[in-house]
Amino acid sequence: MTAAEKWVAFVTILVKEVRRFTRIWQQTLLPPAITITLYFVIFGTLIGPRIGEMSGFNYIEFVAPGLIMMAVITNSYSNVVSSFFGAKFSHSVEELLVSPVPNYIILTGFMMGGVARGLSVGLVVTLLSLFFTRLHVQHLWVTCSVVFLTAVMFSLAGFINAVFARTFDDISIVPTFVLTPLTYLGGIFYSINMLPDFWQGVSQVNPILYMINAFRFGVLGVSDIDVRWAFVIVIGFIALLYGFSMHLLVKGRGLRN
Repeated sequence: MTAAEKWVAFVTILVKEVRRFTRIWQQTLLPPAITITLYFVIFGTLIGPRIGEMSGFNYIEFVAPGLIMMAVITNSYSNVVSSFFGAKFSHSVEELLVSPVPNYIILTGFMMGGVARGLSVGLVVTLLSLFFTRLHVQHLWVTCSVVFLTAVMFSLAGFINAVFARTFDDISIVPTFVLTPLTYLGGIFYSINMLPDFWQGVSQVNPILYMINAFRFGVLGVSDIDVRWAFVIVIGFIALLYGFSMHLLVKGRGLRN
């Protein structure tokens, strides 16, 4: 395929993915917006004043970046896992695999579809957060780059989950038993400096902690970890997940029957 043909193939997959989640926006964009609004009402308006300040900020200001990142993580992941598994279930992915479209174009198209949904929901949640608090971005480059890289990473993770899933129930196992606990324990609602030394060490094994703190640093200018490590970890995971995803596509595991 020529470069122009590859670009057309990529754009076609991406547009299909974007149209998929925008067409059913009542299921993809509205629920996370309502959920995060409830978080702001409960933790920000009701509980926040009782907690007071955290890391020098009002509690609602402190948790806002974490809630935005939680929405980005869950939606970029769920978009790819549901979309690619649906393509497997309907056997339409087999048409892609036998076409002359390179595997990396297929993977990148689905991945960027997940990124598009993650960033779209993140933007909606950010706009909603402005009704409850003020966000003054301190480091724009850090904010934008970490949220984009995080969406890429979890889109790839969703792709891998979709490849190994055999039933629709399988696509909910990882979000329920792995992704949700790691997200809630990633420092959204608290600073790890509040924890005993042992649990601080345990928390530092959680990669989501670095992403949330890097985003919080970009927005508020404070972080519990070294932001440089956050970028190293995220980029390292992206390289690992991308390589493994390409391996699965090349081998056709769970894709060719």
